[in-house]
Amino acid sequence: MKTHRLFFTLLAALFTSVELFGQTQEIRLFSHRGGRMENDENTLKAFKASYDAGYRGFETDIRMTKDGELVITHDSSLERTTNGKGLVEDHTKTEIMQLQTKQGNKMMFLDELLVFLQDKKGLYVEFEMKTSPASLYPEDRLKEYCDKLYKKVMEKRPSDALYVFTSSDYRALRYLQSHYPGVDLLLITSKPCNAETIALCKTVGINRLGATMNGTSRESVQRAHKEGIIVSLWPGKSVEDFMLGAYLGCDYMCTDIPIQLKKWIAAKASWINVKY
Repeated sequence: MKTHRLFFTLLAALFTSVELFGQTQEIRLFSHRGGRMENDENTLKAFKASYDAGYRGFETDIRMTKDGELVITHDSSLERTTNGKGLVEDHTKTEIMQLQTKQGNKMMFLDELLVFLQDKKGLYVEFEMKTSPASLYPEDRLKEYCDKLYKKVMEKRPSDALYVFTSSDYRALRYLQSHYPGVDLLLITSKPCNAETIALCKTVGINRLGATMNGTSRESVQRAHKEGIIVSLWPGKSVEDFMLGAYLGCDYMCTDIPIQLKKWIAAKASWINVKY
C-alpha cells in the first residue's frame, strides 16, 4: 500500500508539472536488450520488434568467445537464456552458433547487429562491455576485446548515430578512454545518483552516469546536471519505473517493456517529451 501511495503522489506531482516536462525536459527512452520482458532478449527478433514499434534507442551486451568473436549476450553463463551449458568465454564461435535461445532463436553476433543498425537514422545505442568476472578478461584479453569492439562498432556507425560504450568495469572504460580520445563512455553503477557517484564520474572524467533509481533524488540529478553529467536511470521494468524516472529528471532511461510503455505514454502521458 505504501508503494502505491508513493507512486500516486509522484504521479500527481508530474501532472502539476506539465510545463516543466513538456517544454524543458526531454527523456531519451531506449529498449533494454531489445525489450527483455516483451521479447527474447538480445536477439535480432527483439531489436526488430522495438525498431518496428518506433524505437531508435537500444542497449545491448557483448562478450567474447574463446576464439575471439564478439557475441551479443548478457550472462557469462549460457544456462539462463540458451540450451547450452558452461561459459560463453569457454566456447568457440562455431559452438555458440549451434545453440538456440530457450525461445528458439539463434544467438546473435555483434556483426549481425551492426549490419541491422547500419542503415538506420537517428540511433542511440549503448554497447555494454561485459568483461566480468575479471578472471575471464585478464589484461591482454581485455585489450583484445576493447580494440575489437570499438573498431567494429565505429566502422559500422551511421554518421548521425550516437554510440556509447558502457560498463561497470572501469578497466574497460579506462582502456577506451586512454586509447580512443573522444569516445563516448557511460559508467554503470548499482548505486544511486548521489554525491559519491557524481564525484566518481568527475574524478575519472566520464560525463555519463548510469545509476539506479532506488535512492536517487531530484536534487541529486540536478546536481549532476550542474556538474555537466548526463544521467541515465534504471531499472525500467514497469510504467511506474518510467514515471519515477521522469519525476527524478533523468536524461535517459532504459525500458524492458518498450512496446507497452510507448502505447501507455501516447495514451496517458503524451505531454512528457519522450524521444524513442
